[in-house]
Amino acid sequence: MSLSKNKESKILKQFSRFAQSYGRYNVIQTEVAKLLVERIPTKFYPTIIDLGSGDGEVYKNLIKKHITFEKFVAWDSSEQMLALHPKGLIIDKYMADFNYQKSYENIENKKENTLLISSSALQWSEDLDFVFRELSQKASRAYFAIFTSNTFKTLHEIAQIDSPIYTEKELKEVIEKYYSTDFELKKYTLAFKTVREMFQYIKKSGVSGGEKRLSYKQSKKVMQTYPLDYLEFEVLFVEATSLA
Repeated sequence: MSLSKNKESKILKQFSRFAQSYGRYNVIQTEVAKLLVERIPTKFYPTIIDLGSGDGEVYKNLIKKHITFEKFVAWDSSEQMLALHPKGLIIDKYMADFNYQKSYENIENKKENTLLISSSALQWSEDLDFVFRELSQKASRAYFAIFTSNTFKTLHEIAQIDSPIYTEKELKEVIEKYYSTDFELKKYTLAFKTVREMFQYIKKSGVSGGEKRLSYKQSKKVMQTYPLDYLEFEVLFVEATSLA
């Protein structure tokens, strides 16, 4: 499926709006990026593509781990987020939405020389099959960390709404069509003093993806009855080799 309408999405608006405060609220995403990079063998890679690069957590962790490369492509749909990403002679910043066909036309097919990394971004794929089919053509090796629908599970249950992102099963079924894979599922929690503080985190962290899914009535119900002092997160870690 080719997605042709190139208009700014709610997700892009959310990340752009809170770009400056993102670093203070992305506690879980920071930990996920660190763990994802820890899985990558320490060696030289001619080209690394970081899809959903944000303000550079993956890049910073690669440097800390002494992984070297000739070219680093920081790929993000938000100009404001890319402005916060580290700069350098070997860093190319590429602003494009991975949900659109034309975004892939500017990425070279150098599969054997390219490592693809994506942390905390691909849960916002509008068409999973399209995105992973395209990505499998760009790099022979890939490392993904993708939030699943069990993120904010209790909140969604109380508000009686469905998660806006994919289940573990849906993710695995599509990814296995295009990659030989090794999966690991990890759960996280993040504690808050109050439910109001929790809502503030959801709004500014980007985890909600710009989805204004709770009505006033639903929000009030969650504020009054949420039984936990933490939010739940679930992340699918993927080590993948392209079958293409």
